[in-house]
Amino acid sequence: MRKTGWVLFLCLFLAGLAGMLTTGVVLYVRLMYMGAFLLISTWAWTRISLNELRITRRARSLRASVGDIFEETFELYNHSQIPRLFVEVLNQTNLPTASGSRLLTWIGGKENRAYIARSWLTQRGAYRLGPTTLISGDPFGFFTQKRTFSSDVSLLVLPMIIPMDNFISPAGLLPGGKAIQRKSLDVTPHASGVREYAHGDAFKRIHWTSTARHGKLMVKEFEQDPQSEFWIYLDAQNFIQAELPYEAPRLREGWIFAGRPEVHLPPSTLEYGVCLASSLAHYFTKQRRAVGFVTDGPIYTVIPAEISERQESKILEMLAFVTGEGRLSLSSLVDIQSPQMPLGSSAVLITPSTRDDVLLAVELLQRRKLQPVVILLMAYSFGGKKGSEELAAKLEHRGVPVCKVYNNANLGQVLAGFTSLHHSQENRSWITLPSTL
Repeated sequence: MRKTGWVLFLCLFLAGLAGMLTTGVVLYVRLMYMGAFLLISTWAWTRISLNELRITRRARSLRASVGDIFEETFELYNHSQIPRLFVEVLNQTNLPTASGSRLLTWIGGKENRAYIARSWLTQRGAYRLGPTTLISGDPFGFFTQKRTFSSDVSLLVLPMIIPMDNFISPAGLLPGGKAIQRKSLDVTPHASGVREYAHGDAFKRIHWTSTARHGKLMVKEFEQDPQSEFWIYLDAQNFIQAELPYEAPRLREGWIFAGRPEVHLPPSTLEYGVCLASSLAHYFTKQRRAVGFVTDGPIYTVIPAEISERQESKILEMLAFVTGEGRLSLSSLVDIQSPQMPLGSSAVLITPSTRDDVLLAVELLQRRKLQPVVILLMAYSFGGKKGSEELAAKLEHRGVPVCKVYNNANLGQVLAGFTSLHHSQENRSWITLPSTL
């Protein structure tokens, strides 16, 4: 359009100039004046084309998960009496596969125009919702005008969670056990004493006998049950990750009539590991287990185990920013954190490593009477190094439950099958036990 406009202007101006120089007829002079007037008027129109135009963006929620459809409302306000022929809305967010860019035509004076943009979330992380640029100009395309509206609002995309009905429960998750003298925010079977009531304490923790004796409100304090803790170790070393080429899918037209599209994880060991960690955190939080989390990607991070409604959110928020740039090996993570884990705790090690440091990590846990479970991402199926099968065999030889995860596997079915297999093996060993005595 811009090229066509300038061609029209040049034709008028050159035709008028040539006719005036050769014939001197007044008509050609008027053609020159018409071309000049057209250029000046379109420049003036462009200068005011974005005056008193404002745009706002609103979202119902700024937290979502991979696989969700993010809806955002764009509303353009024309506070002037002058109508606008066209306004292009350019969404400059860094959200992958984002929508929202539109071309709006004939916006009347004092008119508001709104539309809803739907984006399919396919990648975890934090994304800035903006800036938004308005572009307009003259009808002939001689000039354009831009105005950018900045934004400090961000969308947090949490990892995808795989629904789980069951997962193996090592011996360390059985109820009971010796108190470990670690304060708990929740009610547990282990009461450690009483203290004076503080603002925010739950009324269910008030100890009425001590309240009557002291003449003021007293509340019970509890200690954590060591055998209810469940720790998740995510191996995020930078040189053991593997990934195949991947192109994120886009939301197709007419998706709303076909139902929500199905999201698939990128063929990356890191993304599979993050998804598994978030799914386990969600499952055991719903089971009222104390869940802890350890990783080193890109910085060493520990989320202490606890039972609370916020624990799952804290772990998922951390997982949203995990990258495969860690420097500590899995055995180093276990060596640093395992002394802080109470006796009888369980640890799930999620790793794509093919090295023997996984065996060392398992040995460190077993020496401290902790219960290890390994979720082994088969690196060669993601385009990485070979050796995962040999490592799995070594772990199984040591009696460690190993869940093998391949690229393109249905994680829900893999976890369910692993749990069923482990329970059946436990039942067989229990049945054959008397004949071996």
